[in-house]
Amino acid sequence: MLDVVSSAPPPRTDSGCPSRTIALKVNGLPHRVEVAHWVSLLDLLRDHLGLTGTKKGCDHGQCGACTVLVGERRINSCLTLAVMQDGQEVVTVEGLAQLGGIDAAWHPLQRAFVAHDALQCGYCTPGQLCSAVGLMREHPPANDSEIRERMSGNLCRCGAYPQIVGAISQVLAERASSPSTT
Repeated sequence: MLDVVSSAPPPRTDSGCPSRTIALKVNGLPHRVEVAHWVSLLDLLRDHLGLTGTKKGCDHGQCGACTVLVGERRINSCLTLAVMQDGQEVVTVEGLAQLGGIDAAWHPLQRAFVAHDALQCGYCTPGQLCSAVGLMREHPPANDSEIRERMSGNLCRCGAYPQIVGAISQVLAERASSPSTT
């Protein structure tokens, strides 16, 4: 004999799809959102929370434009369902400044990207920035070659790779000479 925990159907969204209420802390702010089970974290951020800095590029996890930080890890937000991130802390490009600690307006990597002209069209930049912050938190790369390898999941159609590597190298050098949080 099987024990039945609940025979009630799951709640549904306005469209009639099964849904669930999840709680997330996004860029330091708590959110409770009812989402359909199939909604990606990317679509939750953009369509439900209005955080459009995170870009939808390929929607298949191949370009990195949708990279955000979940906890201490960088992830492609298009490849994870929002309900899978219930209870997590998420940082998008809009929340990077609060991680920088030095200047409330910009994260050190944002300043370095501008100084090195590491953005052209800018579409990939939010994902590049979040990925770079995650890369530095995981384990700081030893050299430019390692930066290129570990940033390889983030594509730039404009080809600003040398400037991106230069910006990341600059921030790593600044961190090495003056330890701070990133």
